[in-house]
Amino acid sequence: MTRLGDSVARASALLAQDLSSDSTVEKLLGETKARRYLDLSDLPAKEQAELIASRTVEVLPGVEKLAERIEERQTAGRGLRIKLGIDPTAADVHLGHVVPMIILSRFQRMGHDVTLIIGDFTAKIGDPSGRTAERPPLTDADIAANLAGYREQVRPFLDFDKVSFRQNSEWLAPYTFPELLGLLAQVPVSQLLQREDFRNRLSAGSGLTMSELLYPIAQALDSVALECDVELGGADQLLNLQMGRKLMELRGQQPQLAVTMPLIEGTDGTGAKMSKSKGNYVGLTAPAEDVFGKIMSIPDRLMDPYLRAWTEWTDEEVALVTSRLAEKSLHPMDLKKVLAGEVVAALYGVEAAMAARAGFVAQFSRKSFTEVESLPVVELAEHGAEAATAVLSKVLGFQPSASAARRVAKQNGLRLVGEAGGEQRGVVLTEAQAIRPLAEVVREVVAEAGLDAAAPVYLKAGRKIAELRGA
Repeated sequence: MTRLGDSVARASALLAQDLSSDSTVEKLLGETKARRYLDLSDLPAKEQAELIASRTVEVLPGVEKLAERIEERQTAGRGLRIKLGIDPTAADVHLGHVVPMIILSRFQRMGHDVTLIIGDFTAKIGDPSGRTAERPPLTDADIAANLAGYREQVRPFLDFDKVSFRQNSEWLAPYTFPELLGLLAQVPVSQLLQREDFRNRLSAGSGLTMSELLYPIAQALDSVALECDVELGGADQLLNLQMGRKLMELRGQQPQLAVTMPLIEGTDGTGAKMSKSKGNYVGLTAPAEDVFGKIMSIPDRLMDPYLRAWTEWTDEEVALVTSRLAEKSLHPMDLKKVLAGEVVAALYGVEAAMAARAGFVAQFSRKSFTEVESLPVVELAEHGAEAATAVLSKVLGFQPSASAARRVAKQNGLRLVGEAGGEQRGVVLTEAQAIRPLAEVVREVVAEAGLDAAAPVYLKAGRKIAELRGA
């Protein structure tokens, strides 16, 4: 049996046990945390390709071709050349950015060579990446500032001591205009316009700049320069990855394989991609307890994609817990606590994950709200006529202003928590509800959500909670 097979056997035995048990969960997190650094070089080429493909949207031209390329390179005595381009457009990184890093780590531990391309040249062009307008180009100072903390933030997911870093200005800056014209003569404009966001903008009359049309060409030249075997990118980058295959063919090189990554949905459950601008993200620099709480706030339907995106669980292990959920031998809340623990363990270690788990249970479990000595109380007889935003800012001091409290509601961070059927249930308050009289909203929610009118009701804003009396 392979090293991964041994680990899966041990973890599967734990996943079949009581996942509400702290001791079981701690053993599980220890096993899966260690798996993030497990040597995968003993996996046959076919199993390597399947393990990579299991967490991707697509492998082009096919998973079997990836296995064949692995075998070819092994016969030649080397690993694949794997490439991921990084546009240094932001200083802070969130969990959505680490999806390809986890795949890169797998490639790395299989014995392949990973190169991160710092897109210092292409960042100065600007790339819409699904936006309705061109991303503003960056200066050298912007790029340097944004890259400063990048490596430390994603270090838990990738061994940077075994990564090559290259800046694409090395080969793009010296590129001459005659060379560019000669290349463009071989690239149909229709191929560039296959990109969906380009078509959408043209249909809307927004227009495109020539620099945007050249972006896929510039990215493809990165692959040519490195003679890549595999390039990773988001599902929205498929055109750029395919352009790399085309230019490599034109240069007489063996075309790279394109591996596309899923675009992960944000924590608010609205269907929007995880994004800082939408406030539905989990930052890699957030404290352990905040990371745990943010994951615990997600809808149950996101547990499956989140397990696949951020853990080293195999399909077999995900299927095991999914079947337990279906047969009701595993409570969704217990699985969500395991998922939250997985993310915290990746960032801060198992001990921190268990501490965050204990803190969450102590503060947010149904029986413990009344055990938190510092829990503030709002009397609805006195403040019920005020809006939730005013209560949060003026009465409780949870937010600096009513407008700040309203933003929390807009980001689906405001909830009423009560009991239904003996279980705790949180109901998200809309922005419109947040500006109405609090007592009126509480009465409506209790009735419509089927909450126990005799049980305590709590107002939860992010990680802060207050008891509402007189509901």
